[in-house]
Amino acid sequence: MASVHDISNKYVSDYAALDPITATHLGFAGAEDQLTDFSPEGNAARDELAVRALTDITAAQPADASEDAARAVFLERVGLEHELYEAGENESSLNVIASPIQSVRDIFDQMPTDTPENWATIGRRLSAVPAALDGLRASLSHAASRGHVSALRQVTRVAEQCDVWASTFFTSFVATSGAEGALRSSLDAGAAAASSAYAEFASFLRTTLAPAAPTKDAVGEERYRLGSRYFTGSRLDLTEAYAWGWEEFLGIEAEMKKVAARLKPGASLAETAAYLDEHPRYQVHGQDGLQAWMQELSDKALLDLRDVHFDLPDALMNLECKIAPPGGGVGAYYTPPTADFSRPGRMWWSIAEGKSVFPTWRETSTVYHEGVPGHHLQCATAVHQSATLNDFQRLMCWVSGHGEGWALYAERLMRELGYLDDDGDLLGMLDAHLFRAARVIIDIGMHLELEIPAGTGFHPGERWTPELGLEFMLTRTLQEPAAARDELDRYLGWPGQAPAYKLGERLWLAAREDARARKGADFDLKRFHKDALEMGSMGLDTLRERLAAL
Repeated sequence: MASVHDISNKYVSDYAALDPITATHLGFAGAEDQLTDFSPEGNAARDELAVRALTDITAAQPADASEDAARAVFLERVGLEHELYEAGENESSLNVIASPIQSVRDIFDQMPTDTPENWATIGRRLSAVPAALDGLRASLSHAASRGHVSALRQVTRVAEQCDVWASTFFTSFVATSGAEGALRSSLDAGAAAASSAYAEFASFLRTTLAPAAPTKDAVGEERYRLGSRYFTGSRLDLTEAYAWGWEEFLGIEAEMKKVAARLKPGASLAETAAYLDEHPRYQVHGQDGLQAWMQELSDKALLDLRDVHFDLPDALMNLECKIAPPGGGVGAYYTPPTADFSRPGRMWWSIAEGKSVFPTWRETSTVYHEGVPGHHLQCATAVHQSATLNDFQRLMCWVSGHGEGWALYAERLMRELGYLDDDGDLLGMLDAHLFRAARVIIDIGMHLELEIPAGTGFHPGERWTPELGLEFMLTRTLQEPAAARDELDRYLGWPGQAPAYKLGERLWLAAREDARARKGADFDLKRFHKDALEMGSMGLDTLRERLAAL
């Protein structure tokens, strides 16, 4: 019988063969000019692979502790993927941040562009976009025939994203190739085909899917619990989480007011934010200025933390900071390195159209969140563990509660290490945590339509709606309006993901203090971080058990 690690490795290679977009993300060769089949048949084939692998790994006997841990991670993650498929969530997936329509566009950001051969591959993949979107259209139509359609808000917003990509992205992308002759003609033809496909998809969303889409954004408790389990890897007590979110929010808000009083005595939080936004000390200008600033700050963190607080091998020392193409939501995100690190980890910044002045006080802790000691340290460390983790653990497994919880913990850690002593940067970090606490409240509150408790200073006794959610973000956090609106659309289209940040951070903090209490004078924070990160990603319930053994 195959071992747990062998079954896991084979699942990754077989999955990559069925999903060329994932193969490119992982750095697997052989399908760089193809796109994933998002049709009902393609979705079914990937689910059949999952069911076979789950059967095999259930029957396998772990050979040692590492296989026992790997088996638990695989069963929890792939098991939930199968549950989502059975519930119709995969086939009907459409939201503003992480659904197949974004995956088809985003994969071009990860493709090499150094040689004419690279561009020829890109041209062939561009030509495959129409078929990929046809398959996706078939899935969404099939799901709609069974009553599974994303809310109208998501359909409308995604159509707007498609408009942007159809009008600017693909033609602008191939224009950077410098190609001439037949290659340029091929690239132009591919870009035109992809642009036309996205324009047609936008029309499909507006004319066919939108009339069938529910106007209500809330998904209800049953769907929310499934989503929450997927994003956290835990069966949460949602009532407790909602109450804790309020407690955390109000505590952070009180600390922010103290910091704001030092920055601008007598001013409100919003007035202090406006003051900092206009302060030359906290401004960078232009997209090039933003990119240079975040690359410099990221590089400094890498060098400062290496060998002092974390063991960083050479492979992890390359982190590229880039401006994301237009069309997606506003904000920063991270993409991991390939298995062999030939493509490095990358921090991307997506900015609002027309924005040219960027207040750094808002984003200093974001660089630490996306880079080091946040996602880059976390994800690249797992990728680097080829000697101890199987390919599923180090390349494919991702749990928001684990990953985003660590990244939020990393922001707090940088404060503890003295990197956020400037009150402006500190206020930005606290606001980042405030709006992550707001996510717990709003996400659970809106989807379950919960009552707003008394003593919170915000519409007590009323039940959450998207309108109240936006008002809360605009009046009780320091998020800029464009970012707040994007955030709200994200929560409503990705139920259960947004609370994973704060709830994951809560577990990381509790586990650290538990280890400190158990080990006393022998507790070594650097060692705790090393041991924890080298285990790779996993659900929060599994993580709690594993960290308790450190």
